[in-house]
Amino acid sequence: MAISEKDFIRLVSFVKSKYGIDLTQKKQLVTSRLSSTVKNLGYQNFTQYVDFLLSKGSGDDINQLLSRLTTNYTYFMREVESFDYFVNRILPDLVRRHERDKCLSIWSAACSSGEEPYNVSMYIMDYLGSRAAQWDTRLLASDISLDALAKAKRGVYELPDSIPQNWKRNYFKPAGGKNFEVAPQIKNNVIFKQFNLMDPIQFKRKFDVIFCRNVMIYFDQPTKSALARRMFDATVPGGYLIISKAENLPPDTPYTRVAASIFQKR
Repeated sequence: MAISEKDFIRLVSFVKSKYGIDLTQKKQLVTSRLSSTVKNLGYQNFTQYVDFLLSKGSGDDINQLLSRLTTNYTYFMREVESFDYFVNRILPDLVRRHERDKCLSIWSAACSSGEEPYNVSMYIMDYLGSRAAQWDTRLLASDISLDALAKAKRGVYELPDSIPQNWKRNYFKPAGGKNFEVAPQIKNNVIFKQFNLMDPIQFKRKFDVIFCRNVMIYFDQPTKSALARRMFDATVPGGYLIISKAENLPPDTPYTRVAASIFQKR
């Protein structure tokens, strides 16, 4: 099923204005990923589907659209160099700064199916060891996709070989076949919430660390700049922003680069 240029522009403008996702150069992707959805919903063409979305689309309709258009692809131990920096440089800094209140504030933005926030929790538990029970290390993990969040909350995965054996023993439990479920002490350390990164960031606390990896690849430069500034304002002085190696922040970002794909509010 083909999409006309007019309907493509209407759909792209809607998605970009509401969710920041730039699909301007992705006409083939939009067509291939949405054609079956349009047919299954009983529409004869894209015009009827776009008309419906723009006038009457509900939360479920929008969630289905975003789930089809975005690639919720992630895995444990992704870009391990960033985690190495987190463990060797950032965590010691945070533990020193929070020795009195013993409370860390970390946000996994665009957490997809949950591997990243669970992974961060495992690194924190390993680092703190026997001291972990004395600390509040709960992470906020957000995504725009309800489907991704549902999978994240289930916490059942087929684990890659890169997972350390002691982690598999301590932080997972068998869930049948090749699947493992995240253990309760890790699952309970993550608070999942639906959140649109285009919205104002108004959480109760500012963050020591924000992980926002492999999401800005969907945004154009003005959207990236605006998001970086909102995140900067939501970061404590001395706090960190971690993005992916495939991304970079715009030149006007107020953060200071301290390592590959890692920035600090100074």
